[in-house]
Amino acid sequence: MHLAERITTDMKTAMKAKDQTSLRGIRAIKSALLLAKTDGSGKELTEADEIALVQKLVKQRQESLRIYEEQNREDLAVTEREEIEVLNRYLPEPMDEAALDKMVADIIEKTGASSMKDMGRVMGMANKEAAGRADGKTIAATVKRLLSAG
Repeated sequence: MHLAERITTDMKTAMKAKDQTSLRGIRAIKSALLLAKTDGSGKELTEADEIALVQKLVKQRQESLRIYEEQNREDLAVTEREEIEVLNRYLPEPMDEAALDKMVADIIEKTGASSMKDMGRVMGMANKEAAGRADGKTIAATVKRLLSAG
């Protein structure tokens, strides 16, 4: 089931249950999907595009959450935490550290990367292979650590 179909079904369920928290997060995804589909490019959204879109929404809320926590605005921080939780339901299961290490090590071996100057090539492949199951910062840290150790 595509993300748009799943969102529509979940929105109906949340409305019937009067679940305002879920509804806020689902509406954010629906809005972002609609904007992406009508951006004038005419291209169809792939599953990877949908995942990237939801990840972007999560990242925006995490940044807002950090700011609200710094400013001691717990009332606003609670809303952001709730929305992050809802948005995370639509992302693939995150990769654990061991699986990420193995994936990056395999890519390093496959590409013959041996130093930090090969990081860009390894990062490109790792980001593609992780496809939403790990964030860029975590992947970058793992690549740096393994290339430095190698």
